[in-house]
Amino acid sequence: MTQPKTFGVTSAISVAEPTQADIKLSQDLENVLRKYDIFEPENELNNRISVLQQLNALAKSWILEVSIQKSLPRMVAETVGGKIFTFGSYRLGVHTRGADIDTLLVAPRHIDREDFFSSFYAILKDHEHVSELRAIEKAFVPVIKFQFKGIEIDLLFARLALQAIPENLTLGDVELLKNLDYKCVKSLNGCRVTEDILNLVPKAESFRLALRAIKLWAKRRGCYSNTLGFLGGVSWAILMARVCQLYPKAVPATLVHKFFRVLDQWKWPTPVMLRHPEEIPSANLPFPIWDARNNLSDRSHLMPILTPTFPQQNSTFNVTLSTKTVMLEEIKVGAYCGPHKTLLYLDLTHF
Repeated sequence: MTQPKTFGVTSAISVAEPTQADIKLSQDLENVLRKYDIFEPENELNNRISVLQQLNALAKSWILEVSIQKSLPRMVAETVGGKIFTFGSYRLGVHTRGADIDTLLVAPRHIDREDFFSSFYAILKDHEHVSELRAIEKAFVPVIKFQFKGIEIDLLFARLALQAIPENLTLGDVELLKNLDYKCVKSLNGCRVTEDILNLVPKAESFRLALRAIKLWAKRRGCYSNTLGFLGGVSWAILMARVCQLYPKAVPATLVHKFFRVLDQWKWPTPVMLRHPEEIPSANLPFPIWDARNNLSDRSHLMPILTPTFPQQNSTFNVTLSTKTVMLEEIKVGAYCGPHKTLLYLDLTHF
């Protein structure tokens, strides 16, 4: 007899197929979410795609120009490439109407961060479709924020130790982190974590709809803000991904119901992980990772939720005792609802 595939660090709690009642509840869940107008219509989605294409072309043109200024022959400069990647809620497929897009500009090794915050910033400043431009160079992850044709963009920068950036480049290979400074590694981390989350869930579409429901619930219940000590988008995504691993065949409504049940019983500060740390390739690179066994400061974290990508970090280091208490009380309410009542709990017009 074939053993069921294991997702994550433990075997599944249940591999039961969904019933017709489960499928009906998932349809009802989607209808509840549509009441809040969070699904982006096709014309707005197409506008996002167009903006990203224009930003990608702008970045490539800038890299070509800087390459020539740095004495690369034009024939060589025209081959070095450059690429805009997306991550966060947009890449996960759970962004809402009007949400920003998290982006990363990846450049070859001769383009540096100073170029990004000087000459590329100047190009954005003079662009007719760019507004509300600001550079935050001293942030934990340096970023340029702006609006492009009315769409908010957060743009990070990383240069790789490569002569050229091919069009088919993906960022999953840990070898790409070699010879990079830590700022570039942190900038790359968002894309790498997002791709790993999508690769580690059994059914991406079920994950997406269930995560949309939990994100809406968290925002409406005042539990969605990394800055204020609650959980941010990546933390809620990792939690939902872990529930998907525990119920690999479940439909979205079941996943939402189990989300509350699993987390209500979770023994914090046991960390939530999508895969074993020893399974995460590190290429013996020296970057710091979260490790409560060896790092005294990590032991003080109250609700550790670990990113699945090297260098793995706790995405909830801002959580305090008071914010943890608030979140667990809200989760407990959901945990004591049956599947039908969970749907009512999410339909916040009933509160």
